[in-house]
Amino acid sequence: MTTLNQMKCEACQAGAPQVSEQELAELMSQLPDWAVPVRDGVMQLERVYKFKNFKQAWAFSNKVAELAEAEFHHPGILLEWGKVTVTWWTHAISGLHKNDFIMAAKTDQQQ
Repeated sequence: MTTLNQMKCEACQAGAPQVSEQELAELMSQLPDWAVPVRDGVMQLERVYKFKNFKQAWAFSNKVAELAEAEFHHPGILLEWGKVTVTWWTHAISGLHKNDFIMAAKTDQQQ
């Protein structure tokens, strides 16, 4: 089985299916450090990464931004002193798609 971080995002348009409850449980088992907050009725994937200083957090943010641009799937990135919060969700479907889990796994590799 291919791990999430080895997969590529697929084109996703409005009307694409969100992950099912069963898929969510399976995919989350592969991303134990991620949470699934719901904001304004939209399920998202989120993780806080901690760093020793602002410069390291900034460098990580830049790596995530480059990754996002390469896959053409973009997260919310909150850069603060010593930490970065990354939030993935698929805007076109107002929820979670498998692409979000692929990108979360790839984000973990940037650390």
